[in-house]
Amino acid sequence: MDLTLNTRSEADRTVLEVAGEVDVYTGPTLRDRISDLLDSGAHDLVVDLGKVDFIDSTGLGVLVGALNRAKELGGSLQLVCAQERVLKLLRITGLDQVFTVRASLAEVSDEAAQEGEATEADAKAEGSAEAGQTADGSSESS
Repeated sequence: MDLTLNTRSEADRTVLEVAGEVDVYTGPTLRDRISDLLDSGAHDLVVDLGKVDFIDSTGLGVLVGALNRAKELGGSLQLVCAQERVLKLLRITGLDQVFTVRASLAEVSDEAAQEGEATEADAKAEGSAEAGQTADGSSESS
């Protein structure tokens, strides 16, 4: 079976949808696409494995290498997968502890929204503290 790769932007992340088989023959194609994305500045990647029929050790190695490269660039790489056979392979290899794995793109989007809200709240608290106010808005006296 062939490998199909589709890329799109969602919020501040790049989503790479992978379909087909990721094995010794198609792994280099996936590696090259991820490398191109990272080189072009897409440092926060989501790899959607929802349509992957099969993945072998070569495919897993490509994903681990991509994660390491994204981290080196100050970015991230998350996996989206709800297929039990792929999830089982991630669990058996311990890679479920290495990758952030979400069941759907909606979960990734929800997480991004929560991170954005937390960052905004932290920035407001920091700004208030710099202005001599506590996080609740009251003034501090010295």
